[in-house]
Amino acid sequence: MKVNGSCHCGQIRYEAEVDPERVGICHCTDCQVLTGSAFRVTVPASAASFRLLTGEPKVYVKTADSGARRRHAFCSNCGAPVAASADAEDPPSYSLRVGCLAQKAQLLPRRQIWCQSALAWALDISSVPGTERQ
Repeated sequence: MKVNGSCHCGQIRYEAEVDPERVGICHCTDCQVLTGSAFRVTVPASAASFRLLTGEPKVYVKTADSGARRRHAFCSNCGAPVAASADAEDPPSYSLRVGCLAQKAQLLPRRQIWCQSALAWALDISSVPGTERQ
């Protein structure tokens, strides 16, 4: 599936090919802090299909408890997280942030990882009252 995305301010725009069956939710504490939310929703894209159209993301390198280093790309203007990859010159793939994709409504999560770190309330919010607008 072809997708296109951008940061919140539009300074960074990109496109890629993704497999909708590979959308996932990560509940790890790094993802909670890096998003400022309860979890992160991502879909992988091969480096061969990823194309940066405009802008140049700022990169933050995070070393995980395992020792693995990940590059987290975000907009230096609005701060929106765009993607992550291995800390390498030519990473094999990018983990796209689903919230930045125009096709996000079509990208249903198919799996969840790091559930041991999940906030209990984030696993089922169906009983929380909601309104159509603020």
